[in-house]
Amino acid sequence: MLDLTSLTELLAQPCKIVITTHHKPDGDAMGSSLGLYNYLIQQGHHVKVITPTDYPEFLTWMPGNEEVIIYTDNTELSAQLVADAALIFCLDFNALSRINELGVLVGQSSAYKVMIDHHLEPEDFDDYRHWDINACAAAQLVYDFIVNVLQKPEYINKDVATCLYTGIMTDSASFRLPNTTSDVHRIVANLIDAGANNSRIHELVYNSASENRLRFLGHCLANCLEILPEYHTAIIAVNKADLQRFDINTGDTEGIVNYALSIATIRLAAFIVERTDRVKLSLRSKAEFPANEICKKYFNGGGHRNAAGGHSETSLEETVQKFKNILPEYKKLLVQ
Repeated sequence: MLDLTSLTELLAQPCKIVITTHHKPDGDAMGSSLGLYNYLIQQGHHVKVITPTDYPEFLTWMPGNEEVIIYTDNTELSAQLVADAALIFCLDFNALSRINELGVLVGQSSAYKVMIDHHLEPEDFDDYRHWDINACAAAQLVYDFIVNVLQKPEYINKDVATCLYTGIMTDSASFRLPNTTSDVHRIVANLIDAGANNSRIHELVYNSASENRLRFLGHCLANCLEILPEYHTAIIAVNKADLQRFDINTGDTEGIVNYALSIATIRLAAFIVERTDRVKLSLRSKAEFPANEICKKYFNGGGHRNAAGGHSETSLEETVQKFKNILPEYKKLLVQ
């Protein structure tokens, strides 16, 4: 294990550092990773961000993005960087399986591993942990790590602030979720004071859709949305042919499940999509309904109470039916 004193001493001199985050990184994954990256390079460290896979185009504008290495495109370089690292920061994930093949390399590495995360039930692969399930985003915890743990608030410059603001904004659903506390708003205010342009960030993330993506959204709502009123549940199920028809790219399906949840009577929404290798599920819920429990128990996944994900090895039709068959077990929670 690595205590805070030892970690601080290690960070006191330039060293080789790798930052990685989960498969198919979202705004919080990239915001927290690049926020930490922009902090560490100010200290003179040799830092590389390695993502397990590609990520949405609407996140590629963030400061430092040009230095990101995608593992699936650069396996040999990634392996060498992990092998040479003295420190590996693991952001926004709590199990090495969440970074796919990269997890094997990280697990085998002799580098000290630092987890900064807010998901339930972390695995014990890390040497130092900055973890809080009540945090609204990993980016919030990176801010706390820099400001309160390392006590380096003066290094929250415009680039750091921009990335961390993006992570907090996206993982809090634009500051709408219950864990967007007054402390979160104070952090966000500090990030704006440090140079984060909140309106511009919102524009880059949420108002940069392609025409295909917008037409695909219309198709999902008009033709794929199914309401189960007896369970206050909505399902959007999309097959592989529709993804090809609308030329859907990484990130284009993000957030669609929230449209189903926005219906007043709906307490649980599912976006179920047929991918090349498996069927993926994204669940969103209101109030205390445990979407993460369904994903963990039935769909090889997990997440937060109100936002979780999983996958199925069966067909799209069988997965949808399995999801429907589970609902009677949760009827009391759904109709209360």
